[in-house]
Amino acid sequence: MSVELAWQLLCAALVIFMTPGLAFFYGGLVKAKSVVSMMMLSFGSIAVVTVLYVLYGGTGIAGNGTSGGTKLFGNPFEDFGMTDLVTSAGSGDAGNLFGGHAFLVAFCIITVALVSGAVADRARFWPWMIFAVFFATFVVFPTFRWIWGVDAEGNFYGWLANNVYGLGGSLDWAGGTVIHQSAGAAALALALVLGRRKVGFSKEETVAHNVPLVLIGTAILWFGWFGFNTGVFGADEGQTSLIFINTLLTPAAGLLGWLVVEQFKDGKPTAVGAASGIVTGLVAITPACAFVSPVWALVLGLVAGAVCALAVELKFKLGFDDTLDVVGIHLVAGFIGCIWVGIFGMETLTGGSLVFGGNLKLLGAQVLSSLTVIVFSFVVAFIIGFAIEKTIGFRAKEEDEVAGIDTVHHEPGYSELA
Repeated sequence: MSVELAWQLLCAALVIFMTPGLAFFYGGLVKAKSVVSMMMLSFGSIAVVTVLYVLYGGTGIAGNGTSGGTKLFGNPFEDFGMTDLVTSAGSGDAGNLFGGHAFLVAFCIITVALVSGAVADRARFWPWMIFAVFFATFVVFPTFRWIWGVDAEGNFYGWLANNVYGLGGSLDWAGGTVIHQSAGAAALALALVLGRRKVGFSKEETVAHNVPLVLIGTAILWFGWFGFNTGVFGADEGQTSLIFINTLLTPAAGLLGWLVVEQFKDGKPTAVGAASGIVTGLVAITPACAFVSPVWALVLGLVAGAVCALAVELKFKLGFDDTLDVVGIHLVAGFIGCIWVGIFGMETLTGGSLVFGGNLKLLGAQVLSSLTVIVFSFVVAFIIGFAIEKTIGFRAKEEDEVAGIDTVHHEPGYSELA
């Protein structure tokens, strides 16, 4: 086994571990009566997306179609079930290809799981699983192809990575656009489809039931994020080291940025705020980690932490019930991180950003690439969610919400609730 393959498989395992970490993070934030339901949405995402990816999602992302509909959506029957890839396992390249697929499926899993935070305390399990099937199929796999589509010779042909509306290619190292902004846009769509919770939609009622669980989940996410960012192939040793340092630095700064705002706004820093600041910094550095210097990674964390600490309040002013702030953290921080590349990206690594090289085209490509994915994800997720809600029903009954989703649809998370 080559060192490169071993590293990629290790990074894939770290990213897969992030989804259980997300389950802890989300589970600690919700009510005690819905912690099991919340965590089940993440574990259900692992099952659904893994199966779909092996059957046709991997081909959808990395298939060889480069024109017309296949360029945008791939051909799911090009190598259904990865049969041809298994057949060629003795060729020497198949191992590396499987390593790449192991890494990409982990990315796809957490993209779907992130969306679930918007529908906590009121979504039913099986309708969520159906949503996961369609969202992965019609949003996650295609948009990944737009950024990371690779032909048989290993050349990237994704249209967002090559030419965004005539401005040249956008840069998204590890998924700030197609993971975080996509998930945030879909989260907003589902929040609008399902509507507000019957109990709990107010600043006074937004209280995490288990803060230590939130911090455990945050620790797992931060740990896994080093695999998330450094496992993307294409970087040399120096750039990989830069990615690692930035993945440590920006969330640390994000914590500080969030807590400073929290101190001025609420009079005290909180552990949930610290965890949220860390995640905000991680999201923001995801697209930018390979392209900005540590100084600008530090500033990015401070800015993203402060902005997102304010952005999460918008749901109360605008009236959409994004339970766990997927919009305020993942959509907003992902957008900031992508724009940051276009403004402060190092010239040697980006070809020139606005500040370093006077290149306005990269910034334009970053903005338009982000807006394209946001609009596409929102519209498709809204249609899927609306169709499920109007047919089999996505949202739990009002009495089930009040009694607790766990007790009615699963089992109590704590014995005293049994």
